[in-house]
Amino acid sequence: MNTGMRIAAASLLLGAVVGVQAQKLSPGLWENTTSMKTADGKMEAAMAQAQAQMASLPPEQRKMMQDMMAKQGVALGDKGNSIRICLSKEQVERDEIPQEAGQCTRQSMTRSGNTMKFKFACTGERPTTGEGEYTLVSDKAYTGRTVVNTTAKGKTEQMTMTVSGKWLSADCGTLKPRP
Repeated sequence: MNTGMRIAAASLLLGAVVGVQAQKLSPGLWENTTSMKTADGKMEAAMAQAQAQMASLPPEQRKMMQDMMAKQGVALGDKGNSIRICLSKEQVERDEIPQEAGQCTRQSMTRSGNTMKFKFACTGERPTTGEGEYTLVSDKAYTGRTVVNTTAKGKTEQMTMTVSGKWLSADCGTLKPRP
């Protein structure tokens, strides 16, 4: 899985975490701001390079890329990734969890008060496992941390992600809830 695909997978997992807490969250547009740290710094360098490339695009191309990413609920921010997701009122009422895409599954999930702990595993070319903990601050905010372990060419790599989620609006605009 290349850097972009790992970021996308992480984004989907984070979106699923927000869905897990949907019973107490407000429906609508949510923004997750994520920062990542790896031991070798390659992920951070790749993100910085992607952001520099985006900034150097001619205005028309940059807008086209931003529009394409926005349709997927994704926006790159200055301090990591900003990922937007939409939670419908029905998802919140049913405590429905948006499912991850691809080859990742939740292995366990426990809740205690306003804190949720989970583990997940992904199969494929780069097997990945991880675990994390998220704390619901209010119905419009949460914080969390996830540790992801992946294997590439027989070498294990670890990434630590911190995330903060904030509710933006009751109206998701053109962004649709994940199935």
